[in-house]
Amino acid sequence: MLRFKGSQHFRQRLVCSTLSGRTILIDDIRSRDQNPGLRDFEACLLRLLEKVTDGCEVEINETGTSLRYRPGLATGGAGLVHDCGKARSIGYFLEPLACIALFGKKPLSITLKGITNDDLDPSVDVWRTVTFPLLRQLTGQEEGFELKVLRRGAPPQGGGEVAVRLPVLRSLPPVSLVQEGMIKRIRGVAHSMKVSPQSSNRMVDGARSVLNSLLPDVYIFTDHMSGPEAGFSPGFGMMLVAESTTGRFISAECSAAQQGSEGLMVPEDVGRQAAHMLLEEIHRGGVTDSAHQGLVLLFCALGPDEINEVRLGPLSPHAVRTLRHLRDFFGITFSVKPEPESQTIFLSCIGANIRNIAKKVT
Repeated sequence: MLRFKGSQHFRQRLVCSTLSGRTILIDDIRSRDQNPGLRDFEACLLRLLEKVTDGCEVEINETGTSLRYRPGLATGGAGLVHDCGKARSIGYFLEPLACIALFGKKPLSITLKGITNDDLDPSVDVWRTVTFPLLRQLTGQEEGFELKVLRRGAPPQGGGEVAVRLPVLRSLPPVSLVQEGMIKRIRGVAHSMKVSPQSSNRMVDGARSVLNSLLPDVYIFTDHMSGPEAGFSPGFGMMLVAESTTGRFISAECSAAQQGSEGLMVPEDVGRQAAHMLLEEIHRGGVTDSAHQGLVLLFCALGPDEINEVRLGPLSPHAVRTLRHLRDFFGITFSVKPEPESQTIFLSCIGANIRNIAKKVT
């Protein structure tokens, strides 16, 4: 049994526990806060894992400050529905769900309800245009990844609905993502819900005022929803994706829910902010943006017992904690070589050769 303290990196501890089959005990979960214990969204994540796995056991003490999690086998399944609540967006639940479902018994088909776009977690647009293509590269499987936005939902009331399909794998191929390439085009989505349709066009104008002087191939779609498809709260935001000549994707997004010193941001400022955030991610270098560093490192550690390598920009705090957890759960340590010329970091490891023991042999 592995022991941890605190609520940090809660999702990844559950993912690594499930994939490694090791029981974990987490103590001192916000024990010094005025409102100690697990939050509603963390309990919601545990209920989601119970739906997609078989045999997992969750024990929580009376105050909610201590959790014992004994993992079960991932089962997957079709026709599942889960309400993600209003505290965190659907993107918070998608990362652990995707990692575990790939090692399930059957392909997963699930409908998630809640907030689709906010300023805390990767939006469903990032998952559809960046994360799923990245997972196709990491798994070597082109078919089976699908995400449909049925309804959008902005905080605080949500009301969004997303249909997700994920395949199952026997094992992972070796990871080799070292070629950054040059940025050749930028795409994006400006979404708006229960506000004027002109808000999307104003966000596009704001982003183009920054990007058009740097790159000619810039195209940003507008996605305005009204009525039942717009959820229960008004909101708007923008997601931008830069594609390199080697097929790598770097993303950034900005939401009107991000509070400035003078309140909500106007649409033009949202577009400009998203453009500047994308340029900052590109400047950091690497084959992916800072939000996806931990996911790539996880798949390197889960890969076959041969060299798995990746080139990243400066490591985010999330990526650093990921490296520590991979060492604790799988005994995997990375060779880290900074390269001053490109200002990137080259990481390599021998994978743990994690295989899907739930999938039937055919």
